[in-house]
Amino acid sequence: MSCTRSSAWLARLFVIALACGAGLPAAAGAESDLYRASAVVSGQGEENRAIGLAQCLEDVLVKVSGDPRLMTDRNVAELKRRAGEFVDRFAYRDRMSGVPIHDEQGSYDRPHDLSAEFDVAKIDEILRSLGRQPWLSPRPRVVVFLAVFGRKADFALASDGDADMRTSLAAAAARVGLPMALPTSAQLEQRELNASTLSRADVPKRETLATTEDVALAGTLQWSDEALGWVASWRMRSDATDYRWQIRGVGFDDSFRNGMRGAAQVLSGHGKPQ
Repeated sequence: MSCTRSSAWLARLFVIALACGAGLPAAAGAESDLYRASAVVSGQGEENRAIGLAQCLEDVLVKVSGDPRLMTDRNVAELKRRAGEFVDRFAYRDRMSGVPIHDEQGSYDRPHDLSAEFDVAKIDEILRSLGRQPWLSPRPRVVVFLAVFGRKADFALASDGDADMRTSLAAAAARVGLPMALPTSAQLEQRELNASTLSRADVPKRETLATTEDVALAGTLQWSDEALGWVASWRMRSDATDYRWQIRGVGFDDSFRNGMRGAAQVLSGHGKPQ
């Protein structure tokens, strides 16, 4: 099959999937959600809370700015030590709710979800000090077309397909504040699209999508014994520029985070993902 024909098929699938509203629920909600994050902590003690809030601060800075390069910024590392200063409120949810506490275990030793809401003005001020601006304009929905080549069967990931991967992909999108959708299995089957054809298809240009607010993220996820994990390769077209990036030797959770962080970096105007 020629690249031109494959690209046309993929473009038509976008129109069908988007017109039908197929895919997962939006990963980003109100603007205020950008300033919220959560982390798993092993208890409600002050030391564990400081660790959790530090992770939440990093996630919020990346989510609000759209720039994952902040994760390796030395200034952010210093700010994370003071994360509590920038929090409006926080709350815990016991991940073992309903499970009796053992005699040797106190409530401070149980795993909890720590949710934090940060002060908007303080976060915006931090970003400006780091040479960034809040990315508050309406964010496009990212439609993901992913070919998976695993240790067993190969498949194209669908909104009604592999539950673990769907959940992981949705979590990765939410972590960077991007709405995300997947095609259904029926839509893939109707257009005879599978792992092989999707891996060869070009990324459709923006004008081929159902609306100008939607963008395509195409990728392949290949298991590699040599890399001791998954090799994820991503492709996106934005503002007439093609972007490609890759990560090797990781679990699929990290593969999806890499894909969504890269998409956020491109769409927020911060250049090519590394």
